[in-house]
Amino acid sequence: MIEEVLDRRGGPRERTGRAWLTLLALSLGAMMVSLDGTIVTVAQPAMQADLRTSLTGVQWVVNGYLLAVSALLITAGKLGDRYGHRKVFLTGAAGFTAASVAIGLCGQIGWVVGLRVLQGVFGALMQPATLGLLRHTFPADRLNGPIAVRSAVIAAATAAGPVVGGVLVDHAGWRWVFFLNVPLGAAVLVLGAVVLGETRGESAAVRLDLSGMVLLAGTLCLFIGGLGTAADHGRPDVRTAVLLVVAVLLGAVFVRRQRTVDDPLVPPGMFRSARFTAGVLSMTAMSFVMFGAPFVLVFYLQNILGLTPTDSGVRVLALTGLMIVGAPVAAVWIGRSGPWLPVASGLAVTATAMCALSQLDAQSGPVRTTACFFLLGLGFSPVMVGATKLVLSGAPTELSGVAGGMQQTAMQVGGSLGIAAVGVVVATYTATTMPGRLAAADIALGPDRTAEAGRGAAVGLAPDGIGAAATRVVRSVFLEGMEYALLAAAAVAVLGALAVLLGRRAERQQT
Repeated sequence: MIEEVLDRRGGPRERTGRAWLTLLALSLGAMMVSLDGTIVTVAQPAMQADLRTSLTGVQWVVNGYLLAVSALLITAGKLGDRYGHRKVFLTGAAGFTAASVAIGLCGQIGWVVGLRVLQGVFGALMQPATLGLLRHTFPADRLNGPIAVRSAVIAAATAAGPVVGGVLVDHAGWRWVFFLNVPLGAAVLVLGAVVLGETRGESAAVRLDLSGMVLLAGTLCLFIGGLGTAADHGRPDVRTAVLLVVAVLLGAVFVRRQRTVDDPLVPPGMFRSARFTAGVLSMTAMSFVMFGAPFVLVFYLQNILGLTPTDSGVRVLALTGLMIVGAPVAAVWIGRSGPWLPVASGLAVTATAMCALSQLDAQSGPVRTTACFFLLGLGFSPVMVGATKLVLSGAPTELSGVAGGMQQTAMQVGGSLGIAAVGVVVATYTATTMPGRLAAADIALGPDRTAEAGRGAAVGLAPDGIGAAATRVVRSVFLEGMEYALLAAAAVAVLGALAVLLGRRAERQQT
């Protein structure tokens, strides 16, 4: 299929081969970033134990990376449009590899979080550049195939991540999930330096909107940080409210400024396209579920069901395996019907899968859990390919870097929100529910031990020495918190599907 797409470009045969190698190099770069994300998820419990940190500490190992990526993706797209996507991509690959090595050598949670932020900075440079280079290499009406290949490679990395990560954690330790990026990074750098051609938009920006960059980064960091304080304390407090209010105010200033500056970071006119806007919203909703659900489910699989990291990875193969198979099928479906119906249908199936996952308990066997993950993979595939097509086809070619940045920003912001929101729901529910449940069971632990049990329940672990009855309470409270968190994710998927349907209606009215 891809060779057919490439041959239709009508250029010389050598250009066709270069396009194929460009797609390969960019897909490997995207794979490296995706593999890192899924491996880290499986390694969370081991990192928490080895670094002696809390749920919030582990949360920031993931969120610190996602925040850095989210805050800089659009800027990275601008840099690619101005200086060239090839330079930006290779710089990101080199820095990402070096940061991975540094994380693997760390022994304190503070350093790990800080270096994850740095890793996110370089990851942000890579991601829009892959889409920008694809958009310049292939015409808009032939993007389905390359996007499907890229999505399938990402899905393959997602599939391999839990299994490879589980084996590494079990037999070598969590640090090796970061050292794995060394050979991958070397391959990306060598291949990219040889085959990637330099591109930049004809109307590349003459200057960068530095104040817009600061406002956007501040808005995202304060918003996610505010949600993180609620997870830390088990309930929202004054600090949570202050951070969220300031985030909203900064966001309003950012939006207002983008409408008035000569060279905005995010051109407001892009959102006049119903196709572009629907793609951004659907990608955000999908990523909310894609990142948020595994954050809590990995604790369920390992701490409630008692699976090893390797077994946990095997259990979710139905999800990631179907994403590999589903991406090319979704590309064909989208090529025939357009992206609107596949994306809306995928989000509806995703919501159904989240409702099914919310009903899992301590006795759920491999058949039931595998079926739930299979259904979730069935929903993810058309959304991943279709939402990307909506974003890229809804923006002009000269703004392909910005469009790629927006697509990836939507994905990372959705992921950050998903992790933060799921963490808030579980931590708040377990902290507020635990005292009453222990009292109802006539179990007296004392204030300190009760608080400790509440914190342990947030990750499905009972403190040592509290007895069998209290341990059962801790596990049941965690399962209830997980249920509410996954149902909240299902609601977000439904809202995403509605946004797509409204976008389709708006596009018809525009034409």
